[in-house]
Amino acid sequence: MKIYVDADACPVKDIIISEGTKADIPVILVTSFSHFSNAEKPAGVETIYVDSGADAADYRIMKLAEKGDIIITQDYGLASLGLAKECTVLHHTGYSYTNENIDQLLQARYLSAMARKSGKRTKGPKPFTSEDREKFRVLFKRVISH
Repeated sequence: MKIYVDADACPVKDIIISEGTKADIPVILVTSFSHFSNAEKPAGVETIYVDSGADAADYRIMKLAEKGDIIITQDYGLASLGLAKECTVLHHTGYSYTNENIDQLLQARYLSAMARKSGKRTKGPKPFTSEDREKFRVLFKRVISH
């Protein structure tokens, strides 16, 4: 099992690194070159840099991920692909993507995109809270302990 993180805008990388390395599970951060860092990573953590293209990180994660791996992303498209590969897919606010909820999430995203395209304004994501952070920590620890 490996943990793949769509890392460009992930606000829980520290939790993933801390808990993943404690559980001795390799953590792979996939991020664009625009977020390049020379900062030293702990043992068991690898950073893969990709071009800044819209879906470059998603494509790389899907190329590398295998059945049973864990993917952390806020991207519904990547979540859908990860589920199809039989990966466990988590959102940073502390919920799991499932075969039962992914169609509804993709449909809502599509309807919002169509509304924006026709000139309407849509709500953006809610601000990330400390409750979201703790909810993610609890879910993530439960997932990696199984």
